[in-house]
Amino acid sequence: MDKTSPNMSIEFRGQVVVATLADEKILDETQLQALQGSFMPLIEQNPGIQLVVDFSNVKFLTSSVLGLLIRISKKVYETEGTLRLCSISRKILEIFKITRLDRIFEIYPDVDEAMVGLKKSQ
Repeated sequence: MDKTSPNMSIEFRGQVVVATLADEKILDETQLQALQGSFMPLIEQNPGIQLVVDFSNVKFLTSSVLGLLIRISKKVYETEGTLRLCSISRKILEIFKITRLDRIFEIYPDVDEAMVGLKKSQ
């Protein structure tokens, strides 16, 4: 892993940035602010970023996290980048379906599948 923040690890795989969320539960404002403080500079410093967010460790999250994901998505697309989510638990995926965010985000079963087609596009 190339970099670590308290709430996630960041790995550069060629042109793709894989951000693995570290916390099992993302419930409070402090965690949310830390994640935003990690993601936004990463996106700003890497225009056209190809970002995969790995949820494999996450079991619970608040609706505020969904709002953060929407802000991250907007920022990524403003820089003409790509955002993909992966390894989302069934429970959390159900929340994405109920809120219809599964239609907005590209969601994949795992990191490897999320990376398919990304490396060559930069």
